[in-house]
Amino acid sequence: MEKEESQNNEDQNLEEENSEITTDKQASKETGKNEEEEQLSPEDEIANLKDKVARTFAEMENQRRRFEKEKDEAFEYGGFSFARETLNLLDNLERSKQTLESDETIIDKDTLKKLIQHIDIINKDMISIFKKNNIEPIKAINEKLDPNLHQAMMEVEDNTKDQGTIVQEIQKGFMMKDRLLRPSLVAVSKKKVQDKQNDQKNQENQEKEGKN
Repeated sequence: MEKEESQNNEDQNLEEENSEITTDKQASKETGKNEEEEQLSPEDEIANLKDKVARTFAEMENQRRRFEKEKDEAFEYGGFSFARETLNLLDNLERSKQTLESDETIIDKDTLKKLIQHIDIINKDMISIFKKNNIEPIKAINEKLDPNLHQAMMEVEDNTKDQGTIVQEIQKGFMMKDRLLRPSLVAVSKKKVQDKQNDQKNQENQEKEGKN
């Protein structure tokens, strides 16, 4: 029995050794194949190099165009933030004018008239400077509300205007070339409730007549 067990152990060890040798041979064969695959022909290497060079030039060209665009935008709109902040001066001038005009202690006095004249001159000069720098006020009064240019702050009942027409400019808006510097804050017209009901009835009657 002991001899048989010893023989079996020897056979098992031989099988394991043979298995390891076979595995090592297969691994060496696969490594050899990979090395052969990695060893490209000169033509393939040249083709790969051309492809890498073409990709590098393409990336460089894209980067150059991006820099050019950023440079042009900086030149065209470099003063965008400054211009937007400067609009506060116009707002303050307008508020000062309204405050003076509503002050009952100086109404109808020559002092008030002179102050208003000076404020108007400063206001016109600033608007002129803005125009020279391609900053233009946005048209608002009697225009149809455009969400891209105007921001409706309130509605005013007005049957003389089409609904959605701007009837009051709360704060003037401006464009810098083709960019919105700030929207106009406006009030738009709306019809009275009674008139809306009458319009609906008239429309319903017209539809009924059309069907008949």
